[in-house]
Formats: sequence, C-alpha cells, structure tokens
Amino acid sequence: MDEMVYLAMTGAMQTEYAQTINSNNLANVSTTGFRADLHSFSSVPIDGPGIETRINPVVESYGTDFSQGPIATTGRDLDIAIQGDGFIAVQAPDGTEAYTRAGDLRVEAGGLLSTGSGHLIMGDGGPVAIPPNASLLIGRDGTISVQPLSQGPETLAIVDRIKLVNPDVARLQKGSDGLLRLPEGEIADADASVSVMSGALEQSNVNVAKTLVNMIELARQYEMQVNVIKQSEENADAAAQMMSLG
Repeated sequence: MDEMVYLAMTGAMQTEYAQTINSNNLANVSTTGFRADLHSFSSVPIDGPGIETRINPVVESYGTDFSQGPIATTGRDLDIAIQGDGFIAVQAPDGTEAYTRAGDLRVEAGGLLSTGSGHLIMGDGGPVAIPPNASLLIGRDGTISVQPLSQGPETLAIVDRIKLVNPDVARLQKGSDGLLRLPEGEIADADASVSVMSGALEQSNVNVAKTLVNMIELARQYEMQVNVIKQSEENADAAAQMMSLG
C-alpha cells in the first residue's frame, strides 16, 4: 500500500508542477514578446536499495520556445517589433544586462526609455535618454531620431541607438522576471544584422489552443492520481477490518 501511495503522490506532485508551467504560459498570452516555457515528463530511476526497475515520473523544464510570435501593427511611434532573430538589450532591476523581445517602449518621467515593464533600454553607452521633443522616430537599425521642440521636421537629430543583439538562443536562460540572460553574466555584442519594425508589436508566442488542451489533460492526470491514493486508503481500511475479524 505504501508503494502505491508513494507512486501516486509523486505523480500528482509532478503533474501539479507541470500545470504551474502550463498555467504561467496561459497567463502570459497577452504579454508582449513573451516566450513560452517548455516542459516534458520523463522516467527517472530511484537510487538506493531495492529493485532497480523502480522509477519515478519527473517533470523537467527543457528551455524556452523561441519561435516568433505574431506581429500586430499599432501605429505608435514608440512600439517596435524585431524582424526575425534577435533581442533588445535592457537593464535588469539588479543593474545587469538582459534581453527581451518586448518592444512596448515608453519614456519615463526623467526622459529614460524603458519597456512597458519598466526595464531601461540599453543604447550605445548605457540606458537611452530621450530629450524633450516634438516627434520621435526609430529606424530599422534601432537608431532613435527626434525633432527638437520649436524646430521643423528637417532638423531631426540622432539621439542614440537601441542595442540590438543576436546571441545563441541555446545559451540563453530565462529568469523569473521573464528576461533572458547569458550564463555567468556574459554580455552579448551588438549585432547590426538585427532589424526592427516601428509602429508594431510582437505578441506572445503561446499557442492558446494547445495550452488549454494541455491544461485539461493535466487536470485529468492529477484527478486520476488522487483517485489512486483514495483507492489505496480504502484498500488499507478493508485489509485492517479483515485482520480485526481474525
């Protein structure tokens, strides 16, 4: 009975973990530039004395889905979407450099350019600062040009250039804040081949239909494992009653 309960409990616990990953993906369906987390079930042998064929089900996270999400046109000057491969360099809350596909930019009260989540956008020499202006344009290479106040459109001045990078996605690690980082604090070099589209945003790459189906399947798996635990308890009670009659 103990083995039966242990196996069902382990399966239920791992199913709950898988449901957490799946639910997080579903919760970020509307998050700009979000990349879905991937997971899979695998069988891991139990170490220690006993039969070597004993195994446990284990949910393993095997990275991030880096496929491109759909691009929606917004017409907003500060919205950008990366075309193809690449990432926007931002400053994480701890001051380190990280990377994102979220291009919903905004100008903070102090003039600093940030994403919608508040992460500062990195330029050629650090965080990008935008001076007061009448209009702002972002070029395909990330170059930011502004029309100074009280000046005509012919007086566009280059302010900075957004740092665009294209590191090996196999080396990127996704943090709990949703930002991507290279291992050991490594910093990616700017890549001139990365281009952006102004007036557009890349949506989340989460497949809603598939994620909902996974949620239903995981819920059924969890229910089945809980039922096994209940059945084990009933069997134990029946066995105890038979022993008491003897």
